[in-house]
Formats: sequence, structure tokens, C-alpha cells
Amino acid sequence: MRKLAIGLLLAVTAAMSAHAVPNAVADFYRGKVVTLYVGYGPGGGFDVMGRLLARHMGKHIPGHPAFVVQNMPGAGSLSLANYLYNRAPADGTQFGIIARNLPLIALVGGDANLRFDPRKFTWIGSSSDFSDDGYVLIVRKDSPVKSLADARRADGPLLVLGGTAEGSGSADVPKILQDTLGIRMKLILGYRDSAALFLAMENAEIAGRTVELSSVRATRPQWLEPGSDYRILLMYARKQRSPQFPDVPTARELAPNAAARELIEFTETPLLTMAWPFVAPPGVPAERAVALQQAFMATSRDPDYLADAAKLKVPIQPVSAADINRAIDTLSKASPQVFDYVRKLMVTKKGGG
Repeated sequence: MRKLAIGLLLAVTAAMSAHAVPNAVADFYRGKVVTLYVGYGPGGGFDVMGRLLARHMGKHIPGHPAFVVQNMPGAGSLSLANYLYNRAPADGTQFGIIARNLPLIALVGGDANLRFDPRKFTWIGSSSDFSDDGYVLIVRKDSPVKSLADARRADGPLLVLGGTAEGSGSADVPKILQDTLGIRMKLILGYRDSAALFLAMENAEIAGRTVELSSVRATRPQWLEPGSDYRILLMYARKQRSPQFPDVPTARELAPNAAARELIEFTETPLLTMAWPFVAPPGVPAERAVALQQAFMATSRDPDYLADAAKLKVPIQPVSAADINRAIDTLSKASPQVFDYVRKLMVTKKGGG
């Protein structure tokens, strides 16, 4: 009898402890406000995805906290990444969406401005794996560069592209295309955010830019219509051509040799894994980290969230925090030769040209 009583007591204690964890999380979040930071200014794809998540995620977190969105643009979201890693409270009340290539740039090293280790962040998840997206090189039709052949001609005009800052997709994707495919370009950095880049294209300050297809769909859908004043020259971060644009080649198929294709595929890995990555500071209490990660995945199945995303024409193919951590681990095991090449391409090479 005594053994039976002890066994029952242990079972009851374990059940109470298991029940106490979600209760503790709910007690913590009840009445709280969670700040979701966006590492870019208003109007771009990252802002769209951040605000979309913030409208729905609170109801899936125990305690149902309110959400507010705050933009923290700077250095292609590097300002936000450094803030979350070094200064934000690690209590589960702050997280944000950052550039998808920052983990790769941090792993290869060489940039003293990056003050974080992506392996120590508390990853929440990614809204998409890019399987229905991709980076497009989109240009004005009245640009002197009319085709990829024009862009690769040694005696052809330079393709004038715009970007925000080193470390952003609008800066690094053009460098990769320049280095691997021989596209001749002048890259003008320093634009405030994605909205400013779209406006610069409309005003003919620049001929084009690289940008997520989903961002164009959400903010400039008329650009994708037949007969518009814009054309897509190629798509990066896609394994196959987009069914919507079957005549637009992928960067992979344009690679002139095996070394170029290897570099393209390696640098595409973060995009294909963490297209819209949400991340919290290191050291968030485990039970709150799990609550945020589970709430993120639950939100990704929420019919209201999915209907909202459909209205914005943004694809949702959620990636879990565990999958992001596995991708970062895989990237970290690349050969020193690959790291050295990417470091020279994406970190030490400044500007365009």
C-alpha cells in the first residue's frame, strides 16, 4: 500500500508540474504587450510579413498578450539583429524579423559590425521556405539593359540597381549575380527601405533591383501584369522556374560552371530555408520560447491568418525553429574554402560596380 501511495503521489506531482508550466506562461503573458520588431522601414515585404503575423499570433500564446509592431531599420536589419542579441530583454516579450542572409554572413565572419552568433539566438520560425517565392531581378523596360545578354556583354551598358545596405538581400543578391553570372552592374546603396527603392524605380533613378517576388505581388502587383513597364530578367533562390513565369530562367541554370553553381546553391540555402525569419534574443526561458514557437506554428495554420495572407498575395509555407537551427548547423559545416569565397564576396567587397 505504501508503495502504491508513493506512486500515486509522484504521478499527481508530475501532472501538477506539467500543468504548472503552461499556467506559468499564461500568467506571465496575461496583460503583457509583445513588441514585434521589423528590421526594415514600412512598406516592404518584411514589414508586410511582420504586421501580418502580429495581427494573429497573440491569440495562440497562453495568456493572449497584445502585439505592437515597431520598425527598426538600419544596415539591412543588422541594427535589429544586434539589438535583439545584445540589448533586448530576454523574457519573451520582444522578437523580430531580420534579413534571411544575416545568419550566413555571421557564420562566414569578417564583418566587425555583426555582433551576434546565429547559433545562440532563440529562433521562432519562418513564414515561408520560398518554395512559392524567389528573388527577382526586375528592371524597367525602358532601361538601356533590355535582356540578360545585354547585362552580360562586356561592351554593354551597366545595369544600374539600387539597394539599402551591406548585408541586405537588395545588396548581396546583386553581388552574387555579378560574381557568378557575369552581370555587369552599378549598385547604388543607401536607400532607406524597400518602399524607397520601389519609388526610385518608378522615378527612373535606378533601372532595377533584386526583391522578393512576394513583395512585388503585395505592393506592386501591377508590375507583374502583361504589358506593364517592368520585366523580370531572372529569378534567384529557386530550384525550378516559377510556373507563373515559365520564360524567366533561374540563376542556377545560368551558372557558367560548377563552381558558380555551387556558390549560388550555397548562398541560396538561407533563402530556401528561412525566407521570413523571426528571432528572439538568446536566453529566453525555455517554456516561453516553446510557447512562442508553438504559437508561431499554430498561427501558420490559422484560417483567419491564411485568409489575410491570401488577400496580401503572400505565400505561407511555415518552417519550424528546429528546421532553422538544423539549416544553420549545416551552413556552419561548410568547407573553409567556401567560407573564404563567400566572405570575400558578401562581406569584404563593398559597393557595386
